[in-house]
Amino acid sequence: MSTLKPHIRKIRARAFEIKGNYVKIAYPIELFELGSVPQLLSSFAGNIFGMKAVNNLRLEDVHFPEVLLKSFRGPQYGIDGIRKLFKIHKRPLTASVPKPKVGMTTEEHCKVADDIWRGGVDFLKDDENLTDQKFNRFENRANKCFKIRDKVEIETGERKGYYINVTAETAEMLARAKLVHDLGGEYLMIDVMTAGFSGFQTLREFCHDHKMAMHCHRAFHSSFTRNPRHGMSMVALAKFVRVVGGDSLHVGTVIGKLIGKKDEVLTIEREFENNIEEGYLKQPVLSQKWYNIKPAFAASSGGLHPGLVPQIMHMLGNDIVIQAGGGIHGHPMGSKSGAIALRHSIDAVMNNIPLTEYAKKSSELSMALEKWGYVRPK
Repeated sequence: MSTLKPHIRKIRARAFEIKGNYVKIAYPIELFELGSVPQLLSSFAGNIFGMKAVNNLRLEDVHFPEVLLKSFRGPQYGIDGIRKLFKIHKRPLTASVPKPKVGMTTEEHCKVADDIWRGGVDFLKDDENLTDQKFNRFENRANKCFKIRDKVEIETGERKGYYINVTAETAEMLARAKLVHDLGGEYLMIDVMTAGFSGFQTLREFCHDHKMAMHCHRAFHSSFTRNPRHGMSMVALAKFVRVVGGDSLHVGTVIGKLIGKKDEVLTIEREFENNIEEGYLKQPVLSQKWYNIKPAFAASSGGLHPGLVPQIMHMLGNDIVIQAGGGIHGHPMGSKSGAIALRHSIDAVMNNIPLTEYAKKSSELSMALEKWGYVRPK
């Protein structure tokens, strides 16, 4: 090719290691626009996936050099900052989505919010497909829920938050985020995959300017992460979310209702919290030092109930968000009792007390165990 000059040859990608089905490829930093996830993904995860010569191809992991990491903000608060902001110093954070996840009126939604906050849950959370439907308008829901939040904080002495879903067209998303800020919200939620990294990065800039945290839902990810032979791993996706600035991200549970093998979930959780060394788990990962990028919370969700809390905490540790939906709202005595049962199960683990023993002094936990036991969803 006459246009392939020597100076262009110098910045070609190079495959430098091949082991079985795995290939490591190095790209010169000159190929990338700093601070732009869309450009990065278009470069090494773009047309190559559509080539006829490729039957299956999967992006398993990405290593970010220091110069690239320093072009991104990363999480606004991270684990330590969120703990300080909400005055939760050691135990896991808790969250809950009102169930059914769509269809409730604003008043019904707010009643559930009041119940779970009073029962001890830290964060009310919108589901990924609840935004601004006619039965539960965003602005109305935000105004009413934050008033309830403020009242519950005064009466309980605990800080409370709301992962309110601002996902929309980017300008509308920013308008919703501004409303949340004006109402005193410190945290918002984005469906990071469906909004796209451009929208995500724009919202991150807003959150930086307004000192707000970002909870990231991964809805849509399984359309390209679930196939082990093609697409992109959830591990790699999680690293991009941390780079841009997610303070918390759903990672799965292993023992819940959503797909996710143990090695993958553990790898994502550790990628979100720490520097990583290559080869520490079966999951194929590259070493990664995070430099200026803060650690973030992994959110464990999908089919959880109080009986599964010991297993989740044993597997993932305390620096997680435990989110339970049906495992709270399906409690025989209602959502408030379900929230109490969840908190009591966490307290039991934190104090090395078996759930059955703790349940002797907690009717809420006792009834939860009677209903769900330690059953894992299929």
